[in-house]
Amino acid sequence: MYDVEILKQAGIEVDKGLELLGDMEMYNSILKEFLDGYYERMKKIQGFKEANDMPNYAIEVHSLKSDSKYLGITKLAELAYNHEMSSKAGDSASVNNHYNELVIEANRVITEIVKYFKSSNGSEENKPKEEVTVVSTEDMAKLNKSILVADDSSIIRDFVSEIFNKEYNILMASDGKEVINIINSNNTISALLLDLNMPNVDGFQVLDYFKEHDLFKKVPVSIISGSNDKESIDKAFSYDIVDMLNKPFNMNNVKMVVEKTIARKEG
Repeated sequence: MYDVEILKQAGIEVDKGLELLGDMEMYNSILKEFLDGYYERMKKIQGFKEANDMPNYAIEVHSLKSDSKYLGITKLAELAYNHEMSSKAGDSASVNNHYNELVIEANRVITEIVKYFKSSNGSEENKPKEEVTVVSTEDMAKLNKSILVADDSSIIRDFVSEIFNKEYNILMASDGKEVINIINSNNTISALLLDLNMPNVDGFQVLDYFKEHDLFKKVPVSIISGSNDKESIDKAFSYDIVDMLNKPFNMNNVKMVVEKTIARKEG
């Protein structure tokens, strides 16, 4: 016999699963299939996310949602549903910004399911194949530390990401509207690198939003600028920004300004 309290204490609503599956023998059989297929499923989900393949990403998270719901894994089902809706809408920014939340919950649930199957002295065939981890220990350590890079140039965004992605979770935005949406949905941001010249909502409009909502203390901001126009520079420094990066810049310039910006939050 397995200790079902392990699942219940982990927030898994076993009774809901039994409404569909009938008895614990069937429930355990399906739960074990869910566990054994977890690693490959999460690799697929991660691969489609990284390829920005939202249609196939939607298919995979829909499957994760359904299976989780049938087994009473309610919170994971809800998160997967949110990802399904975002990916169906082509909102890759939302998918990326909330991806770690999905993976952390999935890993948490899987860890508890492994404990559940190990709670019996039964035969090896009833034990999980392996303990699986999708997010490494190093990645877990950086999940609560993010840098938001806002620039309409993917080259600039990727350049900053290459420098800091081993230490920080890198969030990206290509216009000011995305910046505001990310700021309002993410509490892990240690610094914002903000381009002034972006489509739809520009950098100055973002700065106005920060000033209006008193956000500069919550998220320190430094500016990325391709302009040497004194009026624009003076206007930028009229806000409570930390520093300014003038294009073209090199790796050392970026490191210095980002570290200075992060220090404002930590200080």
